[in-house]
Amino acid sequence: MPLSHLSNFARNTVTLFAAMLLASCAPVAEQPDKPKPSTRPVVWPEPPDQPRFMLEATLRSPDDVMPRGEIAKLQETLMGESSKPGPAFNKPYGVAAGQGRIYVTDTKSSMVHVFDVARRRFFRMGLRPPGTLGKPIGIALDGEGNVYVADVKARKIFIYDSLGLYLRELGDNGELVRPTGVAVNSAGTRVYVVDSGGIDTALHRVMVYNKEGHKLFTIGERGTGNGQFNLPSLAAVGPDGTLYVLDAGNFRVQAFDADGKFLRKWGKPGNGAGDLARPRGIAVDMDGNVYVTDAAFGNVQVFNAQGQLLLPMGNIGDNDEKGVYALMGGVAVDETNRVYLLDQVFNKLDVIRRLPDEEGKRLLIEMK
Repeated sequence: MPLSHLSNFARNTVTLFAAMLLASCAPVAEQPDKPKPSTRPVVWPEPPDQPRFMLEATLRSPDDVMPRGEIAKLQETLMGESSKPGPAFNKPYGVAAGQGRIYVTDTKSSMVHVFDVARRRFFRMGLRPPGTLGKPIGIALDGEGNVYVADVKARKIFIYDSLGLYLRELGDNGELVRPTGVAVNSAGTRVYVVDSGGIDTALHRVMVYNKEGHKLFTIGERGTGNGQFNLPSLAAVGPDGTLYVLDAGNFRVQAFDADGKFLRKWGKPGNGAGDLARPRGIAVDMDGNVYVTDAAFGNVQVFNAQGQLLLPMGNIGDNDEKGVYALMGGVAVDETNRVYLLDQVFNKLDVIRRLPDEEGKRLLIEMK
């Protein structure tokens, strides 16, 4: 997508991420006891194939997006004390991104952390009534930037504006059993709530609401057939309105049209390419490609809309290194086609940029 076609928020985000990437590659004073960090970019796929994606930045704390105060800098210079805050997260799970903001649910801290990258701010949501969160898991954005949060403890979907102001909620009549995921189309006219039910109930389903919060219909029940679910966890809506449900207990993805008609499915248990062993997150990009994270593989697999595997990204490992994940969580894709990956052990949010064709060709030459 040409830069001229992006919003001001997106342009600011591109600029700041570029600055963060340059900072991460800046020369570091030699330390004889430690090996030099590699400046080689982390890309997927790796040479000799042409790179299509590149790890651009890693966010862990508010300090990664906020300008540091002069007092904090002086304190570090004179006293040798680091004022850098600790990790923003305690147990990150879901992520959504758009218009220069990245929203991360935290099941342990009972809140949503917000990296406002375009404005270089950081704030938190869901701390005050009536929108106080209990155990937020799934999260989604509509085209206006409103934020939808699935709270499994409150058994509700909380809806806020982009700055965290409470607007309304769904499911306050007790009709949701265990809401773990939420997805919404751009217009906000279809809100899909993944109600995973639990191992002792047949209520494994997707509840569908309109913009006003009225229930329209229900998709599915417990089972293994087409349109049935076993412990569904999350969902995402594609640019054409297709609903993709992560049917985790059946180790597959199922696709439905906007009215809940079953379209197709893919995935099976296994450890081969395209298999799903422990799927944790799902997202769709602007081209309709589907991203599924898997905690067993420590990666995100990219499929086309028909379920054909295009590319895996990431590796599982115990060392907190670039492109390595110990416990993969949620995934999101924004309007710039940047991919956001969460790791629950390393408490990090990786930002991965899709490379234009010419840049990918240039990188391939430079990395040979």
